[in-house]
Amino acid sequence: MTNAYLLLAVAIVSEVFGSSMLKLSDGFKRRMPSLGVVLGMGAAFYCLSLALAVIPLGTAYAIWSGLGTALTAMIGVIAFKERLDWKKGLGLILIIAGVVVMRLSGGGH
Repeated sequence: MTNAYLLLAVAIVSEVFGSSMLKLSDGFKRRMPSLGVVLGMGAAFYCLSLALAVIPLGTAYAIWSGLGTALTAMIGVIAFKERLDWKKGLGLILIIAGVVVMRLSGGGH
């Protein structure tokens, strides 16, 4: 089970990397960031598919999309100097809280 959550973590980091490269790709006009999108998203979906062999779909997808969204938003603030006001901050907190609640609810196959 631990390996499944490690794969899910790799899927999340890969998706965040791919999304960040998407911003840098300038509409797929820049070659290296565009390659980063393909590699990041490919690795994300591959690792997610392996994690789904053990983790229930609803739980895995909630964690993947929720944490991916929150981390991508934080990358936007840190790397791309995007604004983080209190509404966006509250939204990120609610996303993370939702992921925690989904995880704590358990639910097996």
